[in-house]
Amino acid sequence: MESTENRYKYIFDEILTLTDDGFVVVDTNGVITDINDQYCKYLKTTKEYAIGRSIAEIIPNTKMIDIVNYGYREEGAILRLSEERDDENDSIFLVNRSCVYDDDHKVIAGVAQVKFRLQTLDSAKKLMREYAAYEFYREEYQNRSNSQCSFDKIVGNSSRFAEVKKAGYKAAKTFFPVLLTGETGTGKEVFAHAIHNSSERREKPMVSINCAAIPNELLESELFGYEEGAFTGAKKGGKKGKFELADGGTLFLDEIGDMPLGMQAKLLRVLQEKEVEKIGGYQPIPVDVRIIAATRKNLPEMIAAGEFREDLYYRLNVLDIELPPLRERREDIVELASYFLNRLNSDYKTAISLSPEVRECFVSYDWPGNIRELDNVIKSAYAACEDFLIQLTDLPSKMVSRHHLAGEGGSSKKLNQMMEEYEKGILLDVLKVCGWNCQAAANELGIHRSALYKKIAKYDLQKK
Repeated sequence: MESTENRYKYIFDEILTLTDDGFVVVDTNGVITDINDQYCKYLKTTKEYAIGRSIAEIIPNTKMIDIVNYGYREEGAILRLSEERDDENDSIFLVNRSCVYDDDHKVIAGVAQVKFRLQTLDSAKKLMREYAAYEFYREEYQNRSNSQCSFDKIVGNSSRFAEVKKAGYKAAKTFFPVLLTGETGTGKEVFAHAIHNSSERREKPMVSINCAAIPNELLESELFGYEEGAFTGAKKGGKKGKFELADGGTLFLDEIGDMPLGMQAKLLRVLQEKEVEKIGGYQPIPVDVRIIAATRKNLPEMIAAGEFREDLYYRLNVLDIELPPLRERREDIVELASYFLNRLNSDYKTAISLSPEVRECFVSYDWPGNIRELDNVIKSAYAACEDFLIQLTDLPSKMVSRHHLAGEGGSSKKLNQMMEEYEKGILLDVLKVCGWNCQAAANELGIHRSALYKKIAKYDLQKK
């Protein structure tokens, strides 16, 4: 029966063969007693030559002799070979070194484990790329599961908006680029999500980027990504760009009209070649991305002014869908307002509703900020409302005054009376904001407190 010593030697030899790391064992004099093939290959030597020689002959700047002489260990140390290599990085590696004690705590050997730098970094880069992709897909899946946006969930059934939704349905059945135009706040991003979620790419991510919100110098790295060390401050392992993250899915380029001309040329090349090149990279990466772009600007006018590339415009504008402003779909205003209010009621477990006067005011108002402004007005009125009904006094004074002027345009009401009602609305707004602190309200209005008291009495203003 073989001895226990031989048995462990065979096991030890097999372990040294399986590992990717380099291992070397020295005796108390620093003479190599064992070394694996991986380390020999790295040191450009052989087992036959190395075993039996001092480690200092193989690695002149070794610390292994000190390790066995002074009995200590090191972990995660960086060792640079004195021998020059073609690749400077190939002469640097991580090493764990330790002496070996017997039962009497006497040093009997030294052992070193070498983790080659490039190999370690390559593995780390691969893991980082896979983890980044996993995190991205996980977040996208959660976001889409929590708030799936589709055409049947977009609020609005007016004839004008029904035609726009019909165009969106048709666009979703193709992979052609789509250009969404319209004023600020008309819901272009929501519409883009509906197109993606109704398309065959819905199982892949939709990635969004606002071209107006990112500084020009960062836009390229956000879109195309970068390699490690591409510039000062670049993350370890580099970074994937939006195009790579959206591969197989949809890339939403919001506010495309704000993209600088230099970036427009690079974007056009990517759309033509269907491949991206990271900053600091040399290998093109193929991408399969459906583009949906959006803008509030008049791109034909920008082309005439030399501010937008005509060739990029035609590349993006295969399917053009213009989202109408809210004033052109007044039949949808009350439905949208109720939608936003019901969402607040659900979040805060309340049952607040809109008064008939407020509904009438909403329909008559022109909403220059469109749906986004309506959402904000509902939130403001909800916060100001003291009963279970949102009244005109809970709305911004500019809306109420315009509503009165519009409604009274054909009446015999005198201008003086209309101005008094406008003043009354302003006073109520300021008093509410100041918590009915008359001194603070007077300061805000720029009048004496006694004058404010007279106006409160004149209009019989009372805190609700």
